[in-house]
Amino acid sequence: MTGVTLSKAVKKYGDAQVIHGIDLEVEDGEFCVFVGPSGCGKSTLLRMIAGLEETTDGQIHIGSRDVTRVDAADRGVAMVFQTYALYPHMSVEQNMGFGLKMTGHPKAEIKEKVSEAARILQLEPLLQRKPKALSGGQRQRVAIGRAIVRGPEVFLFDEPLSNLDAELRVDMRVEIARLHQEIGATMIYVTHDQVEAMTLADKIVVLRAGRIEQVGSPLDLYSDPDNKFVAGFIGSPSMNFLQGEIENGQVRLPELGNQSFVPQVSSLPASGKVWVGLRPQYLEIQQADSGLKVDIRENLGGVAYDYLLTEAGDKIVVEQREGTPAFKHGSRVQVSFDASKAMIFDGETEARLR
Repeated sequence: MTGVTLSKAVKKYGDAQVIHGIDLEVEDGEFCVFVGPSGCGKSTLLRMIAGLEETTDGQIHIGSRDVTRVDAADRGVAMVFQTYALYPHMSVEQNMGFGLKMTGHPKAEIKEKVSEAARILQLEPLLQRKPKALSGGQRQRVAIGRAIVRGPEVFLFDEPLSNLDAELRVDMRVEIARLHQEIGATMIYVTHDQVEAMTLADKIVVLRAGRIEQVGSPLDLYSDPDNKFVAGFIGSPSMNFLQGEIENGQVRLPELGNQSFVPQVSSLPASGKVWVGLRPQYLEIQQADSGLKVDIRENLGGVAYDYLLTEAGDKIVVEQREGTPAFKHGSRVQVSFDASKAMIFDGETEARLR
């Protein structure tokens, strides 16, 4: 197995530049996830690594090889797409071995590799079935098996779980994580779902508008984001953001009844506006005669989420644990929090103040 390195990688379509000089190193055996909103360039970047999109400028290395101008078939990668693209008239076994058959591999070798992939993916009882007799999750496992039999240096996944229902998505996340542990291959995975990113990745690459916003482990990005965009994108429900005003070394929050607190940052400006980031689990609410209005409560069993409305109509989400009394729709509540849990972001650049 081997790693992947991108050096100042650029992609243009005519005059429109969609990837802006990406520098990134994915280490040997690492599970790296590209995440970001629709249109951020994550699938384009993956296709550039695969050789399905031409790299306009910069370099792509797989291991020690410069593959920037190498054909997709010769890059030593295997790609799993959102659509399964299985041959309906072939059995599972035939679908998984078809690529090797077309490249002239001996039948015995094909059978051995298909059997091993079927064992890894727990497809052995299904080898003689046709795709129409499989569930969505089973079909996706066949598509992954088809990639495994090729013995690639790098696996590329382009939103492979998007067509599955919620329960199957969870099951397949576990399957893919187990696959990575078993074969130890370098894997690059694209998703817009930050829950998939958090649960699967060794390294997350957060993209926006064709640029990298931050790279790090899931917990690093969650607990120590570099800017407001990353802080809001990583975590479910998203971080709450309130506008604050700096006064005498304190931050005043007009949306929370002008309550003030001393932020635990060393780079606080003398004056101006900031964004205050608060995760839902760090907020507490109490019944009051005035304050924010309770709008909606989502009760998930062990945890509930109260959605509060500020006077300006903005939403604040508060996480409540099991046993916490429910507040009625329209109730007024006061919000409190531990100042050490608040993250402060510059009001203009949205960079984190530390």
